[in-house]
Amino acid sequence: MRHKDTQGKCNQVLVAIGGNLMGQKDSPLDEVEAAICEISQSGVEVAAKSRVFRTPCFPAGAGPDFVNAALLCVTDLPAPAILQTLHDIERRAGRVRAQRWGPRILDLDLLAVGAQICPDLKRYRQWAGLELAEQMRLAPDELILPHPRLHERAFVLVPLMDIAPDWCHPVLRKTVAELHAALDPADLAEIRPISQ
Repeated sequence: MRHKDTQGKCNQVLVAIGGNLMGQKDSPLDEVEAAICEISQSGVEVAAKSRVFRTPCFPAGAGPDFVNAALLCVTDLPAPAILQTLHDIERRAGRVRAQRWGPRILDLDLLAVGAQICPDLKRYRQWAGLELAEQMRLAPDELILPHPRLHERAFVLVPLMDIAPDWCHPVLRKTVAELHAALDPADLAEIRPISQ
């Protein structure tokens, strides 16, 4: 886990990063590492980086295992511009959005921008409250913050524990550490670090 000086930046940003297919690099791990470098050169400063973890594909059997990490970033960019930056990096890596939750070369999820709730609390709650079948079928056409599945996903919360255990979810009013403690131990057992 690395920390940098973050003076002069106003937005503290949490980003989940992962992938399970090779693209232009030799492995999904190389794709993740290359994306972290590209993020740091994009006007979104990487202040801290989690370890990289191997996590099972979701839904089970949908593809090879993923590599996942999380970043704590700082930037002056507004949330929509941050999201566009992440999508541009995914596209340059060769990501094609053909199947919801399908295998992918690179997945960059904007998890949170400080304590912002976007577009508003009502819309956040609609997306966060979707049943699994609807989650697999529907994708929002607007930015939803914090990420509506953040609090449910071990592959997100485990890396976040490395870099932002005290970040407090602005809707649930629970820290990353509290959300992590509520996860199913069986889900946690499937997530293994592959880097220091």
